[in-house]
Amino acid sequence: MNIAILLLNQGRGSGEVARQHARYLISQRHQVYFVQPQSGSGVKGAIDIEVKLHTDILPVHENLPSARKKQKAVSTMTFEEATAYIPAYENALEQIIQEVDIVIGHHTNLSAIATYNVCNRHSKPYVLFLHGTGIEPRHHGGYDDRLWNQIQTAIENANGHIVTTEYVRDYLVKNIVDIPADRFFVLPCGIDLSEFHPDNTDGILEKYSMPETYVICPGALTFVKGPQNVVAASAFFRDSASTIFIGDGEMRTELETKLGEHGHFLGFVPAEDKAKLINAASLLVAAPEKKEHFGIIYAEALAGGTPTVAYDGGGVSAIITPETGILTERNPEKLGKAVNNLLQNKEQYNSMRIKGRQRAENHFSNIMLGARLEEWLSQFVAPNS
Repeated sequence: MNIAILLLNQGRGSGEVARQHARYLISQRHQVYFVQPQSGSGVKGAIDIEVKLHTDILPVHENLPSARKKQKAVSTMTFEEATAYIPAYENALEQIIQEVDIVIGHHTNLSAIATYNVCNRHSKPYVLFLHGTGIEPRHHGGYDDRLWNQIQTAIENANGHIVTTEYVRDYLVKNIVDIPADRFFVLPCGIDLSEFHPDNTDGILEKYSMPETYVICPGALTFVKGPQNVVAASAFFRDSASTIFIGDGEMRTELETKLGEHGHFLGFVPAEDKAKLINAASLLVAAPEKKEHFGIIYAEALAGGTPTVAYDGGGVSAIITPETGILTERNPEKLGKAVNNLLQNKEQYNSMRIKGRQRAENHFSNIMLGARLEEWLSQFVAPNS
């Protein structure tokens, strides 16, 4: 198959999922065209196609903490402002559409509109990867109505829809766009099981002067990600473990003051180090304000043999089961006490480490999930493509 993957932007979690899919498809000898605004961050073996925007303001779902004024959420744009971006995405796709058998449009956003417009003109099949962060703003009044109507048309006319969890399908998509259930394909985010592995910790404790026992909280230090809840929870387990944050954001100074000597903020770390830090951690702890749509960090922790204690709600229960972690009420005290109890219960803790790794191998291998995607895409493509 010749497959085009169109992204709104290079992304973090969603972008890495797209790159992961591309790498697998390339390994199976499919031709992949990787289409996105930022050049130079594509995938080895793919044909990179740059979306040449008319401005240096990047359209996004959510602003990165370090973005400042270089990004703007599409859901907050005027109709004229948002639609001015669409021709660039269409022009990039038009360059290759004659060679393409199917297009995967990532995000419930401008990229979906461009995918629909180009594929409709050329009678090409397309599917949309409906990320929760793209569609969620509409539940809170985001997106100009005229723009949303175009996004909805793209969703309704897609040959199929990829979602990471049933939560995204049932509570974010189907609640506002009526799509038959058989057009959905629930595909979790995959994990590199060699990168996230209990034995992949070499040198990491020494590099960052880490304590032997620590809980880790990865993610942006923004209110919606909930690091303030983890700091509050740490009061109930700080005698048992230090709290380590990786990531950065506007709340860092405030949180460092509140956490004091009971942990550290490492800021941004290389992806290789992030994996090792998760693998070496005693627990992964997370308490986001909003309900997670998937939460790739939880699957990474499973693969690393690192039990999770986190707030319940959203799609997290599709990853963390009672055998592999603890999901609590959305309350810092409940969270902190659960962390402390698990650290003291060595039998339960060791069982969760083993069963978590097993669950990752059985359900979240990027190779296994890549094969599922390949098989699903093939049904929309003419034979011998």
